[in-house]
Amino acid sequence: MSSSIKKNFFYSSLLTTANYIFPLLTFPYVTRVLGVTNLGVCGYVDSIVNYFILFAMLGVNIVGIRAVAEKRNSRQELTEIFSSLLSFNLITTLLMMVALIAATLLLPKLAPYREYLFIGVFKIISTTLLAEWFYKGLEDFKYITIRTMVVKMVYVIGIFVFVRTKDDTITYYLLTMLMIAVNSVFNIVHTKNYADFSLAKVRIAPYWKPMLIYGFYFFITSMYTSFNITYLGWTCSDEEVGYYTTATKLFFIIIALFTAFTGVMMPRMTNLLAEGKFSEFKMYLSKSQGLLFTFAVPIILLITIYAPQIVLILAGEGYEGAILPTIIITPLIIVIGLEQILVLQTLNPLKKDKEIIINSTIGALVGLGLNILLVKELKSTGSAIAWLASEIVILISSQYWVTKYYSMKFPFKKLLNNILYNIPLVTLLLLMDNVLELNAWIMMLITGTLTLLYTLALQLYLKNEFVVAICKKIGRKNG
Repeated sequence: MSSSIKKNFFYSSLLTTANYIFPLLTFPYVTRVLGVTNLGVCGYVDSIVNYFILFAMLGVNIVGIRAVAEKRNSRQELTEIFSSLLSFNLITTLLMMVALIAATLLLPKLAPYREYLFIGVFKIISTTLLAEWFYKGLEDFKYITIRTMVVKMVYVIGIFVFVRTKDDTITYYLLTMLMIAVNSVFNIVHTKNYADFSLAKVRIAPYWKPMLIYGFYFFITSMYTSFNITYLGWTCSDEEVGYYTTATKLFFIIIALFTAFTGVMMPRMTNLLAEGKFSEFKMYLSKSQGLLFTFAVPIILLITIYAPQIVLILAGEGYEGAILPTIIITPLIIVIGLEQILVLQTLNPLKKDKEIIINSTIGALVGLGLNILLVKELKSTGSAIAWLASEIVILISSQYWVTKYYSMKFPFKKLLNNILYNIPLVTLLLLMDNVLELNAWIMMLITGTLTLLYTLALQLYLKNEFVVAICKKIGRKNG
């Protein structure tokens, strides 16, 4: 793995993890102060706002990264790309802001959430001006990381200072929106170091088609991700949304680590294909799979066995309804991790847009059908089942295309070996769960440390290249 990829992965990991770690620092506090119902209100409102953001952004995140990665050495071409995509994005954003205001005023079902939704209007424009796709295409992960860390620290302080009772729920949601707004201001100002914004350089024609294609892709993808929360809140209650939100919190932190890696690898894989280095492309693909299995398998086992303790630590008493959804969602760490490798690192750089759309359409149909069938009766558990089933179907479809076009088969042997290697760990974790009666915090500290040490020792024994390189680097710094 090249030094630039390792450096970008470090910064991207720090960045993506910060997006979840800092909220995690406040999450146990917020769940206890606001309660499950108010937490559900924020989750439900945010799922609605995110739908409007989805239509405002369309496919700019994918198209932008790909376009910037290909032309990042030319300020003139970067100016055209930045001006064109941001202009297109601002038009769709204005339309969605008007649409959200209209929906808020006209739909009786949304009347109780009116104040929150008006805050969401500003979240839409802030997300557009964030233009994170520009910096990811440039692989300028150092800047994004430093900026994000500073803003997140201020956000955490703001939560503890201003959110003190259940009556501060709207303040909590406002602070979350302001965090995005501040980041967007920094980004727009910093863009001048790489490109200018010029209406004379706007060229919509080269971008509108892929923007719409990926916009449709993200819309149908939402039918088995964010739609779950919206549908759950619409048909059940804010309380059930609170359970589901709690169940997904830890998952998103863990998958964020691997998302950081795929985010770094996507522009790199695009460049490898542009240079005709297909063998190197396949090598990085195989390493990505190995890295995922190395850490995902033990984490899944730990969370599955100790889900009650984890939910208690994260949310406190009264969130027991989140335990089963947490267990159901946990295998998605591997499923979605593999999807990201196949879609973001393989099908996307190879510009297999049609195949990506087919994948998501199948997943959307499964997700929509299962939500309608299961959620009314099973509530948050039904939402978790619908999401898991949808992602598994998409993974199967993605693997089909990759195998068909490039003869890259599913890494069954790698996955099976990692499961077998962790049988002693599972045995020990189950034994400790049945024998030891300890405080949840102490139990998770012991079992978490044990899982980490076992994984590191195992991977060093197996001479895992990535783990060995990290240990050697740490050794040199401490030596």
